[in-house]
Amino acid sequence: MRSKIDGLVFTEIPQILDPRGAVLHVLREDSSDYSRFGECYVSEIFPGAIKAWKKHDKQIQNLALPTGRIKLVTYDDRPESASYKELQIVEIGRPDAYYRIHISPGIWYGFTCISANPAYLINCANQIHDPSESVSIPMDDPRIPYRWY
Repeated sequence: MRSKIDGLVFTEIPQILDPRGAVLHVLREDSSDYSRFGECYVSEIFPGAIKAWKKHDKQIQNLALPTGRIKLVTYDDRPESASYKELQIVEIGRPDAYYRIHISPGIWYGFTCISANPAYLINCANQIHDPSESVSIPMDDPRIPYRWY
């Protein structure tokens, strides 16, 4: 999958499948987009629920979705960026779209669960969560040219 936004990287990650189940990689120390470990957590998203908008000033997000399917929307409002004012919408989820999504600081993102069951999003961030370095705005904020409904 190709990114239209500078600092947003989609990396197809291995799924080791066998009749008993699967091993799903998320992030390794030797991954090209790995910087360091801060924390790793799972975000549960109920069907139809929307979690938007968030932007980090320092923290790097490394997302993977082992269960469920989401629509991920990203927006670049960094005036100095080559992709300034670019909006990208992707659907991710197994088995056909299992990616690690690397979101650099300064990129707005939000997502909604589009599967019938909850989606579980893993985030392996490069630092421990610090509410003072992130910004959240309502999902209908006019600064982002996307409407969820």
